[in-house]
Amino acid sequence: MSAHAGDKAQKTGVFHCAKCDEKVSVQEGEKIPKCPNGHTEFNSRTQEPGNK
Repeated sequence: MSAHAGDKAQKTGVFHCAKCDEKVSVQEGEKIPKCPNGHTEFNSRTQEPGNK
């Protein structure tokens, strides 16, 4: 799974930065923000509803 800042989240969850592993929580349909360190690529998502 790969996602980028500015993409709309297909599912709610916590996105993990591909460069520094910072985490960003996003609701389905929201635009994914940059990670706190300014990176724009996310390589995984956790804490999906029903899959905690």
